[in-house]
Amino acid sequence: MTTANKLTIFRVVLIPVFLILLYVQFSGHVYVALGIFVVACLTDFLDGYIARHYDQITDFGKFMDPLVDKLLVICAMLWFVDMGQMPAWILLVVIAREFAVSGLRMVAAPKGYVIAAAWSGKIKTASTMICICLMLLPIPAWLNTVCFIVILVTTVWSGAEYFIRNWRMFIGEM
Repeated sequence: MTTANKLTIFRVVLIPVFLILLYVQFSGHVYVALGIFVVACLTDFLDGYIARHYDQITDFGKFMDPLVDKLLVICAMLWFVDMGQMPAWILLVVIAREFAVSGLRMVAAPKGYVIAAAWSGKIKTASTMICICLMLLPIPAWLNTVCFIVILVTTVWSGAEYFIRNWRMFIGEM
């Protein structure tokens, strides 16, 4: 097993730990959860770097890495919704975008076309992770609102870009 894949599995293990820490009430529990989230985010960037730099790209990594990222982000956002810190419809938009882009990739694959991650998707991921980190801190309500608006805008922008760049697939020109 490659180092990159071990880091991805480590992130899988961190997700339930992160969630437990969010819901278990003890002094500073959210700060500890934030620390776990930051470690998970850093290992996400690290495993991608290691996989590319040391030629450790595997089918397991291609499948699990984005799945684990989505699970981590959705778990955090579910907690925000549960705590009344984020409207549920924003989480629905995020989940719908993920399903839509995954569906687009599933339509493309049998045609021999690979839809690689776009820069807008990378920006969406990074800004979402930064916003989640901020939202785990005791920030003013206006900044919390700015964070979930940034998440919403980057999610819609990146999702739209995937479909705009690949629209020909739906009319049979690819």
